[in-house]
Amino acid sequence: DGHSHGLASTFPNLKSYDPAFAYELAVIVRDGIHRMYELGENIFYYITLYNENYPMPGIPEGEGIEQGIISGAYCWRPRRGDGEHVDLLASGSIMLQAIAAADMLEELGYSPAIWSVTSYVELVREAENCERESRLNPLSERRVPYVEGLFADAGGPVVAVSDYLKALPGGIARWMPDSFTVLGTDGFGLSESREDLRDHFEVSSKHIVQAALVELYRSGKISEQEMREQLQPLNIEPGKSNPVAR
Repeated sequence: DGHSHGLASTFPNLKSYDPAFAYELAVIVRDGIHRMYELGENIFYYITLYNENYPMPGIPEGEGIEQGIISGAYCWRPRRGDGEHVDLLASGSIMLQAIAAADMLEELGYSPAIWSVTSYVELVREAENCERESRLNPLSERRVPYVEGLFADAGGPVVAVSDYLKALPGGIARWMPDSFTVLGTDGFGLSESREDLRDHFEVSSKHIVQAALVELYRSGKISEQEMREQLQPLNIEPGKSNPVAR
């Protein structure tokens, strides 16, 4: 099913969402009822849910959370330290891996923020619409796409991890910082445990941390020695075969 949101993107009036938490689902369903039945819009919804059990937190405090859920992304957990910045993007149950990775990065002294991306498709559509407006009105001030504005001030690695093909989060790359890295599940499916599958497809928490550390090194924010020391406990095999090739 790593391609289903990609397929959903081909239907112009289909709104596709990949919520991580119950309150996100409630906001999306309420929005769908309002738009389809009250406003009578010619749209319908595709929502992916999971059978993995994990705690469901309450909706975060702050302005714009519900609108962010509908628009496609919002900051789920702000930074909690003064270290080098890292931004982690996740959706659905892979959010658990992003949370674990953020905890690991905090232990290493970094300052990660976690973003819940409820819909890459909606983010891309809004950004494309902004670009169209700018193309048709070249003398007017450019309207900044929503997703571009979210990460305009990103000062470090931005890592998106997905249970879907890399092409899904890769769709927003045009509007993201140069430090944007995508982890996804490209390749054939396997009958294994969730833990083994996530290591196989390189979307586990340790692979998220590895991606962040490599980008911190490449951007000159940590030394080679620091990178080597912090990568060593992750036990990631550099010669591991590409999951796509299996």
